[in-house]
Amino acid sequence: MRPLVVGGEALLIELDSAAEVAALHAELLRRRDRGELGAVRDVVPAARTVLLDGVREPRALADRIAHWEVPPLAEAEGPLVTVPVRYDGPDLAEAARLWGVAEREVAGIVGGTVFRVAFCGFAPGFGYLTGLPERYHLPRRGTPRTAVPAGSLALAGEYAGVYPRSSPGGWQLIGTTDAVLWDPEREPAALFAPGVRVRFEEVAG
Repeated sequence: MRPLVVGGEALLIELDSAAEVAALHAELLRRRDRGELGAVRDVVPAARTVLLDGVREPRALADRIAHWEVPPLAEAEGPLVTVPVRYDGPDLAEAARLWGVAEREVAGIVGGTVFRVAFCGFAPGFGYLTGLPERYHLPRRGTPRTAVPAGSLALAGEYAGVYPRSSPGGWQLIGTTDAVLWDPEREPAALFAPGVRVRFEEVAG
């Protein structure tokens, strides 16, 4: 864990893994809720960092954080969202081939995994979900699509994700959902937020 002062009121903490990011993010939120972080406004996780903004004395907080003992994140910690999915994506057969399984088994592998939203980005409502064992990590497509339909369940590298709106993308598309990932009229607007657990439930097409 390497805290770095990156501005007058900002602190960037570098970590070595997604699991460490998730654990630190949860610990920071707990401590903020207890009033231990002062006026910190935002706690923003990314792939291997956590950014704190609104830190009144970033150097002092960096020195404190460097000595924290951060407990691992419990598997059952965080709210659980269930997302209905039809396994009808155009890359389903390729994913099954790369995994060495039958196409019908993909739903069981993905559905049997409890994912966690590691961080958000790319588009409003898009969450980068971790949880698939390493043997199921998939490469990105050699040629990205110019338009991926909204609601597409996709895999790439260590991540899973659902496209909240139509956009270009190079991930492997294995299914679709009618779940609304981003609705500015809803509170909260995003269905996925860092720390939320996600389970994909197969439904008939």
